Amino acid sequence: MIRKALTIAGSDSGGGAGIEADLKTFSAFGVHGLVAITSVTAQNTQEVRAIYDISPEVVAKQIEVVVEDIGVDAAKTGMLSNAKIIKAVAKAVKKYDFPLVVDPVMIAKSGAPLLREDAMDALIKEIIPLARLVTPNRSEAEKLSGMKIESLEDAKKAAKIIVEELGAKGVIVKGGHLSLREAVDVLYFNGKFREYRAPFVKGCTHGTGCSFSAAIAANLAKGKELEEAVRVAKEFITMGIYYGARIGHGHCPVNQNAWIEIPAEKWRVYESLGNALKALMSIDNLYEHTPEVGMNFIYALPKLYARSKEDVAGVKGRIVKFGNTIKPVGWVEFGASDHLARAVLTYMEFFPEVRSVLNLKYSEKLVKKAQNFGFKVSFYDRRKEPEKIKAKEGGTIPWGIKTAIERINDKPDIIYHLGDWGKEPMILIFGENPEIVLRKLKVLIE
Repeated sequence: MIRKALTIAGSDSGGGAGIEADLKTFSAFGVHGLVAITSVTAQNTQEVRAIYDISPEVVAKQIEVVVEDIGVDAAKTGMLSNAKIIKAVAKAVKKYDFPLVVDPVMIAKSGAPLLREDAMDALIKEIIPLARLVTPNRSEAEKLSGMKIESLEDAKKAAKIIVEELGAKGVIVKGGHLSLREAVDVLYFNGKFREYRAPFVKGCTHGTGCSFSAAIAANLAKGKELEEAVRVAKEFITMGIYYGARIGHGHCPVNQNAWIEIPAEKWRVYESLGNALKALMSIDNLYEHTPEVGMNFIYALPKLYARSKEDVAGVKGRIVKFGNTIKPVGWVEFGASDHLARAVLTYMEFFPEVRSVLNLKYSEKLVKKAQNFGFKVSFYDRRKEPEKIKAKEGGTIPWGIKTAIERINDKPDIIYHLGDWGKEPMILIFGENPEIVLRKLKVLIE
């Protein structure tokens, strides 16, 4: 069964918040998105330049027409800019009685007001009592509850007021602005408090509230209990902030696609590298080119999602000599490589499309052969590594790759080094994907 969720909110021409963020969120959870547009904003990451409110009658008709034909499993409200729109929405929600998540949008990320002062009473009287859940941030919770919030205990008191005095069934006061060491959201539902904690992450925050409330609505539409819907939404929005789309010159938008793209890309990487590893095993006499420390073959997620070695797949335990053949100690896993992961992550800072690398035992003959075949070849000298780099754990490889790339001011196919005290000389073959790395390898050794 296809689940349907409705967003009753304003449009953001910059695509970062409002119905645009909501629809992307619904899609990320496999829920069909429906819309009732309340306002059209001329907006980007820096400002809201103009607002045009849709007539209350048309807002109500949008709700009516989708409910009567398609059906709504859950809905959310966002920007409800004036009292007449609020009353029209309240009337429609009462008529159709679907679970409602209320994001009490008052101010845009840029600071522009999105709820008129004279509409606050209407929001409290007409919409809040209809809410399965209200999702205010600190300042919104202060306005709804009429109290100052400076601590977690204050957030709990405010949540209780919004439920017990204003009539919402549940409320989650978002704690991103509470000056705590973690982002702590406080849920008050069925007379009980529950805290949802996540580390603060640096990233993009435009559309955070919209996407969070939309994620809750989507999961309610899928039949999840409220507490579980909130838990999933918290995980979703933390990921969306961390992998935010760095566009525009102001507050960049959260990345709703990360929720589905990362698992999909991980599977593509795993499958591609696994197939390439099988092909690698069939290459004759490769054991002759295997370093004493072993070989590894790695493939990173796309640049947007490649932040650490945990985002790079490699061979668990490396690939070692086994008689006159080679043998992987384990199979493909994310986080299995350290040295080559740092190498490719550094390389991707210069050329994001180059995501795979394989290491070989150093051979002057192979280096000359690579040059003769027209490969771009560069190197770094570990003996010239600055002392401050040596003193930094894990700093050598990033320094070396950066040095090699800057040496030729181009995209090298091959980077080698001649080793140092206790360090084996090595050749690294880079490529956009494992298949390209394999082709380069075969040119060199066959």
